[in-house]
Amino acid sequence: MGPFLEVLIGGLLAGILYSLVALGFVLIFKASGVFNFAQGAMVLFAALALVRSIEVLQSWGVNAGLAIVIGFLFSGALMVALAFAVERMVLRPLVNQEGIILFMATIGITFFIDGFGQQIFGSDAYQLDIGIPKESIFLLEGVFEGGILVNELDLWAGATAGLLVLGLALFFQKTRIGRALRAVADDHQAAQSVGIPLNHIWVIVWAVAGIVALVAGTIWGSKLGVQFSIAQIALKALPVLILGGFTSVPGAIIGGLIIGAGEKLAEVYIGLPYFDGGIENWFAYMLALVFLLIRPQGLFGERIIERI
Repeated sequence: MGPFLEVLIGGLLAGILYSLVALGFVLIFKASGVFNFAQGAMVLFAALALVRSIEVLQSWGVNAGLAIVIGFLFSGALMVALAFAVERMVLRPLVNQEGIILFMATIGITFFIDGFGQQIFGSDAYQLDIGIPKESIFLLEGVFEGGILVNELDLWAGATAGLLVLGLALFFQKTRIGRALRAVADDHQAAQSVGIPLNHIWVIVWAVAGIVALVAGTIWGSKLGVQFSIAQIALKALPVLILGGFTSVPGAIIGGLIIGAGEKLAEVYIGLPYFDGGIENWFAYMLALVFLLIRPQGLFGERIIERI
């Protein structure tokens, strides 16, 4: 039971890291009905802004703690400024256009952010250290022989994801802006007809998605280093969205937990004994394909019925 729980807990904690990226997708899709292909690039851009700003501040003699705080504030402000730029130059001219047009626009935003990030911050790999413990520790040593090995960084990621989900759930359900976001998602033209400013709503949701991208980039950057392969992590968020539902914030977390635990258990108990490993690389996508066949809206997604 001890080794099984170790694999399970490791998978659940890895799934939470996927969920942090998936949350950004959910926010923009929930508010605009558009799949934001640029979310992975936003995660990378935010992480690059953070690590490079910390490096510059420390080179100026600012102590590490203050440099981290200022770096976070600067990176958050930069992501908000990016949201304003995206709304003014890309989304505003495309108001009330078909969803596929907006989706193609996010692909263009992806390549712009990638190129702009390399131009400003460079294309090297950077080590990000903001003081989060990264050592492995043993839990429940009195219950299981040898205990259960977990990474402290993964525990911090789990706590961060929980706080984000709670905050976003309250934001969408209890605030006027959150209700306006849901109204815009249901019908852009109807929301505008009752006085909801679509342009302002899109700025807000892209800014919030940018802050979520900063959090995700910080965790992933601390774990893997800040490098351009981080943007590819967004591909692992796609099965998470399919399982949890594109419009559900809690679904992003539940989907991430299922994907993370499922791929680790499949790798250890099926892949290694019978296929010499490798299942972990494609298990999530096969599971997502099964869900598309039997429940395409996901576990928590909204079933859409169109009457003709």
